[in-house]
Amino acid sequence: MATTLKAEGQRADLINFERPEDRRYNEKSNVERVNGRLKDEFGGRMVRVRGCAKVMTHLMFGILALTANQLFRFVT
Repeated sequence: MATTLKAEGQRADLINFERPEDRRYNEKSNVERVNGRLKDEFGGRMVRVRGCAKVMTHLMFGILALTANQLFRFVT
């Protein structure tokens, strides 16, 4: 069984087939990069308000600022 999986992996590499694990890893790293920027640069690490609505508003302003920053980077 292990040799069958190994042979299948070799054939997938031969035809440059993108495995689902590789795609999930790439998407996961993109999400983690955005979350890290939100926490480090846009106030997502230390939220100093109480209540679900206020926390949500605080984080959404961070997301808005992050989006504006990314658009600005894209244009220039």
